[in-house]
Amino acid sequence: MDVVLLSRLQFALTIGFHFLFPPLTLGLSFIIVILETLYLKKRDEVYRNLSSFLVKILGLIFVIGTATGIVMEFSFGTNWSNYSRIVGDVFGAPLAAEGVFAFFLESMFLGVLVFGRKKVSEKFYWWSAFFVFFGSHLSGLWIIIANSWMQTPAGYIMQDGRAILDNFFAAAVNHSTFVRYSHTILSGWIMGAFFVAGVAAWYLLKNRNLAEAKVAMKLSVIIILIVSVAELFVGHWHSVQVAKTQPAKLAAFEALYDTQEGAPLAVFGIPDAKNQKNHLYIGLPKMLSFLLYFDADAKVLGLNEFPEGDRPPVFLTFMSYHIMIILGTLFILYGLIGVFLLFKDKIWDAKWYLKSLIIGIVLPVFAIQFGWITAEVGRQPWVVYGILRTKDAASVVVPAGQILFSLIMFGLIYLLLFIMFMRYLLKIIRKGPQQVAA
Repeated sequence: MDVVLLSRLQFALTIGFHFLFPPLTLGLSFIIVILETLYLKKRDEVYRNLSSFLVKILGLIFVIGTATGIVMEFSFGTNWSNYSRIVGDVFGAPLAAEGVFAFFLESMFLGVLVFGRKKVSEKFYWWSAFFVFFGSHLSGLWIIIANSWMQTPAGYIMQDGRAILDNFFAAAVNHSTFVRYSHTILSGWIMGAFFVAGVAAWYLLKNRNLAEAKVAMKLSVIIILIVSVAELFVGHWHSVQVAKTQPAKLAAFEALYDTQEGAPLAVFGIPDAKNQKNHLYIGLPKMLSFLLYFDADAKVLGLNEFPEGDRPPVFLTFMSYHIMIILGTLFILYGLIGVFLLFKDKIWDAKWYLKSLIIGIVLPVFAIQFGWITAEVGRQPWVVYGILRTKDAASVVVPAGQILFSLIMFGLIYLLLFIMFMRYLLKIIRKGPQQVAA
């Protein structure tokens, strides 16, 4: 058994499961602030009921997200001790800042939201909702700073085989921080909006909680359209950044083996990296060059420009990237149809669309997971791009058998946690906004 492979699988499991919850926290906290603002302005109890309902769900998500996040951080000291030893001085700084400046802020005011509706003033409650929103997004910023440094490291010096923080601002505001943060935040808002829309659709189909369901539906489909369109442009900005700072990853995105002037944009294909060909390939001529450089004849580097040992896995990177794009396009379509039906006042009776929204709850989950796979697998074989290879970051003292045992154990525990999470989530949903707020 390969220690590095097992360590990678274990980390993929822990972070993949954990990352079900932070994006939903971002999306729900955003919607809760909007609802609390509308309640203060209009004094309509529907907004208050709906906000209290989502706060209850947010509390459940926060608990599970916190528990799984702690496990992930401990793995840096167990399975990835060489990583911690070599780059921990840089990587640890934003993680510490996240705990001190964001996590405690978010958790403290979330307590007010969950337990303090009738114990604090309405304005203080609004500020609590805002600080939960602000704290969760600040937390996301620190995490993205840490991960972006792994993608595009800056602000450090190598000393005695270790990365030493030389310029905190340069390390934090590296070449990919802002675009990756924007991409992540918008994806969380989309996930939250789809969740709310799906729950509202279920209530409409069941003819329950109609006042709250209609408000939730109006708000969520508008958010889906606006944010999905914004994500299209941010995603393009992100691809341009990757082309500049991680050209091998961009080449894997497109399964582009040879450097080309006027490179095509891959629409579909089945990469065969071993034979350097793409089966059933469909591409738009010169479109990749144009989108990256606004020049249809611009040169785009292919995978063959890089040593074989420095190339990322092509098949998984290509497929994950294109599935993410397909889902992102589908989100825009969801938003366009929803807003059109809303404008025509037909959305309440469009059962086909309401049923599709219930199914649509899981689509942003897949989009975010495939986006994460694209970013992390596309960075391989580097754990810190250009500095530290993944195989050199793993612990040398943890045997494969122990890693395999912990991998199985985590899988069973996370399965149990997910079952418990779904059980309580569905219980809250079945109660509905009016009973939860009572």
